[in-house]
Amino acid sequence: MIHLHLKLFQPYIIMNSNKTHLNRRDFINKASLFFGGVMIVPRHVLGGQSPSGKKYLAPSDIISLGFIGTGKQGRGLTTSFLSTNEVRISAICEVYQAKAKLTLDRIKAHYEKNTQLGQLGEIPVYENFTELLERKDIDAVVIAAPDHWHAAMAVRAAQAGKDIYCEKPLSLTVKEGRAMVNAARKYKRVFQTGSMQRSWPEFRQTAELIRNGYIGEVKSIKVNVGAPPVAYNLAEERIPEGLNWKAWLGPNLPVVFNSELAPPTSKDVFPNWRLYREFGGGMVTDWGAHMFDIVQWSLGMDDSGPVEVFAPNGKDIQYLTFKYENGITMTHEKWEWNNAIHFIGTEGEIKVQRRKLETSPASLKDKVIGENEKHVYKSENHYKDFLDSMRSRNKPICDVEIGHRTATVCNIGNIAYRLNRSLKWNPQKEVFIDDKEANLLLGRTMNKEWGIKI
Repeated sequence: MIHLHLKLFQPYIIMNSNKTHLNRRDFINKASLFFGGVMIVPRHVLGGQSPSGKKYLAPSDIISLGFIGTGKQGRGLTTSFLSTNEVRISAICEVYQAKAKLTLDRIKAHYEKNTQLGQLGEIPVYENFTELLERKDIDAVVIAAPDHWHAAMAVRAAQAGKDIYCEKPLSLTVKEGRAMVNAARKYKRVFQTGSMQRSWPEFRQTAELIRNGYIGEVKSIKVNVGAPPVAYNLAEERIPEGLNWKAWLGPNLPVVFNSELAPPTSKDVFPNWRLYREFGGGMVTDWGAHMFDIVQWSLGMDDSGPVEVFAPNGKDIQYLTFKYENGITMTHEKWEWNNAIHFIGTEGEIKVQRRKLETSPASLKDKVIGENEKHVYKSENHYKDFLDSMRSRNKPICDVEIGHRTATVCNIGNIAYRLNRSLKWNPQKEVFIDDKEANLLLGRTMNKEWGIKI
């Protein structure tokens, strides 16, 4: 009997970013030649299941990812995707060298703990993401750069034939979001927005309770997600060694560097670029892209949105208020739970926050939705859902259109705050009605080097 050890096959299954992965037929043919026509292939090379039921993926089924942006959020996403056991990370793009090193160290540690993934090959680091997009061995990109980069990167990734996972909030402006949708559709790309709460049970339960009328007719909704952005106003600091500041700014007009935008690796914090309108939408888009998203999902508004947004005036309008065509109102206001939603209906209420769900009546919390009742798309792993959609070519749970519509709710709210007046919105045409000044804020100026047509 011939005993073959896995290490004999490593040249063909090594996670090497410089080689295109072999399909199973090529692997078998090459192995046959190597052993003079006698071939015994380990089961986990061909795919299938182990005797214990554990799923094996053949090399041809492993999806090759390129990561663009490897700060705190990007590093976390490497673990989330590697934990599916269905990907290899073939390359990364990062403009801050110290953060690239942290990410490479994390990936290496993951392989050391999970030997079933095979050996870790070289992972090149690019400073220019278009070089990563040119690689034919990369199937999809994960975009975790700051919001001001999202559209410029995603549109180019779609043009390059890559599927896309892009962090929320999807876009910095409404027009950039629509450009991302258009590019994904034109080039037939699978595009998942990183609104992973849609893959969590408490939010799925909320959406199905509301869609099936368990709290009656929804009348009002309170969303507590923090403040809108302000104009960039930080003092200039010295640019740290290893950071390409011009590349970090990308399509944006120049501003001075401050470490609040790109903190050193000695600080394990989320950066504060999100607080400034040149780069993000404040907490209205940062947490709002999670919580307004669940409202949109629950109301069945994934392809639409509110028709009016009222700015607070200190009199009859105390809070920023959105109004849907069916009369439902949604306020951006503080209440007892942080980063949470309170649905108020004619027959009950729902309060939901990450890992926490309270209902009135209390029995609704664990209500089993019947087979013949309304159900929403079910995903239990946001990252695996993206990979499954890549294989099936179906839309994932948070398709680009959904991410765009949620970001639009956040962005038109910020425009109302900025102009300090109420606005009428046409969600079909994606314009404000009879308001040139507000419509000018649906896009922004980008430089010629990295800007896109919006």
